[in-house]
Amino acid sequence: MARIRLENLVKKFAPNVTAVAGVNLDIAEGEFVIFVGPSGCGKTTTLNMIAGLEDPTSGSVIIDDVVVNDVEPGERGLGMVFQNLALFPHMTVFENIAFGLRVKKVPAGEVHDRVTRIAETFKIAHLLHKKPGQCSGGEAQRVALARTTITNPAILLLDEPLSSLDAKLRVEMRTELKQLHEKLRSTFVYVTHDQAEAMTMADRIVVMRAGRIEQIGTPLEIYRRPANLFVATFFGTPAMNVVAGHLDPDDARRFRATNLDIDLVGPATVSAIPGQAVSLGVRSEHVLLGDRGVPAHVTLTEPLGDETMVFFDYGGESQLVAKMHGDCELKVGDRIQFGFHPNGVLLFDSHTGMRLS
Repeated sequence: MARIRLENLVKKFAPNVTAVAGVNLDIAEGEFVIFVGPSGCGKTTTLNMIAGLEDPTSGSVIIDDVVVNDVEPGERGLGMVFQNLALFPHMTVFENIAFGLRVKKVPAGEVHDRVTRIAETFKIAHLLHKKPGQCSGGEAQRVALARTTITNPAILLLDEPLSSLDAKLRVEMRTELKQLHEKLRSTFVYVTHDQAEAMTMADRIVVMRAGRIEQIGTPLEIYRRPANLFVATFFGTPAMNVVAGHLDPDDARRFRATNLDIDLVGPATVSAIPGQAVSLGVRSEHVLLGDRGVPAHVTLTEPLGDETMVFFDYGGESQLVAKMHGDCELKVGDRIQFGFHPNGVLLFDSHTGMRLS
């Protein structure tokens, strides 16, 4: 296992093009850390600097207290799996997996034994005689992971390795990657734009935007206590409901917006200021539909089996959505009333976007 520390890491591709703008991060031994964010946020560039594939403009990449800025990628003790699996098409699966061991001049007998064992671990023993082109997407992904992990790297870097797989395979591979981490206990650093991958696999999530870290936390911390409106709306399916408005000039415990006037009785008002311009955020599971509250009408329903998404219009600037049980019988045009669970309401400063804690 190995520790990784990033200190004031900056990468500029041109004087006016900054991909990474001063990232500071400590990754513990054996931790599964996932970088997540929209395209162009700097997550892959950060991973490439850890790998040694990109040179930092300034700052340091430190592995086990050693600055490795000038250390070649092959000498950093890393394993890498990327979206483009880069398997050798002319080699069998066996030879692809064995490649790293052959480079290290491991004896042939040991190569055979280790390849056989790891192929059984990844359930690809029946593919050892095939070429990569004869494998499915999921099988090729397992081959790439086996090839990388057979050398027992202390750090495993993964850049969107599941993005080319279909939805069912992605779910299966998420489970397998989590189990692999539990077995190897290596330090995993993973990059994705998929919030579901981040939420289900990570010990900690690093949320990035425009080359900077917006928040670092466990999946539940990111989901329940987002640092700002960007993080709040990036995570969650459907996205968090957001209503722009202001607090009552005489009472910070009352939120006012177009056709919406509600009391805030939960923790949201701890640092609120009367009259302050704020955005109210509430997740769909904290929207309560019943026979009391603000009048509205249903505009769309999305049955998903175990749950149903109910979209409704209350005359405000945007629609809201509530997550209901799968047997919900509401239909378009139905008149409803709604409210919010008091402990599910978050307030964000309208000017900075920061959550009011």
